[in-house]
Amino acid sequence: MDPTGLDLPPFAAAFVFGLLGGAHCIGMCGGIMSALSFAVPPSMRSPARLSGLLLGYNLGRITSYMIAGALAASLGTLLSLTAPARLILQGLAALMLILMALYIADWWKGLLGVEALGRRLWRHLEPLGRRLMPVVKLPQAVALGAVWGWLPCGLVYSMLTWSLAMADPLRGVLLMGAFGLGTLPALLATGFAARQLSRLIRHRATRTLAALSIIAFALWQLWLLLPGGGASHTG
Repeated sequence: MDPTGLDLPPFAAAFVFGLLGGAHCIGMCGGIMSALSFAVPPSMRSPARLSGLLLGYNLGRITSYMIAGALAASLGTLLSLTAPARLILQGLAALMLILMALYIADWWKGLLGVEALGRRLWRHLEPLGRRLMPVVKLPQAVALGAVWGWLPCGLVYSMLTWSLAMADPLRGVLLMGAFGLGTLPALLATGFAARQLSRLIRHRATRTLAALSIIAFALWQLWLLLPGGGASHTG
């Protein structure tokens, strides 16, 4: 642990990453959330029903994150990663977050190439999601959210790199679950106030602040991985 007492356990850190990545989540998924909200027939668009459907979408999405975390961590187990290899992967996850921050602030778009790696899978899943619309029932919302959870996203990929480094399926599930919960406030808010939040998130100052926050947090995590940083090297 960090001797200053500032070190966060990995699950808390993943939650914070999700919160800080809210600007990217709204940019990537905000349009989906607003489209799903408006796709509900007006006669069925009561606050209670809409709240239930929005929670259902996100429950399915976070469940997919957790499944992906289990798969990544299981791969880490199969690879029998050494302690130095885990440290390298954790460092790579932090570096990917910095690249994501550059993307959020519109300073550098290189991470688009990483997201492109998941588009082949997404091409097969997107038609399945379309068949579930329009969504009027909670099970549909959960199922559509589960499909949506596999949308190519550099922020998710950075967390999966961290899950791989953990090499423990249960910890991979918990890490991705914590990350998913961190993204929840931004996406729920988008579902209820899509236009207002969209304008706010597109504002350069908002995106710059979010990017600088992510960079600062990622640099902190990198410092903790150094021999004098004080972090536990078990992840």
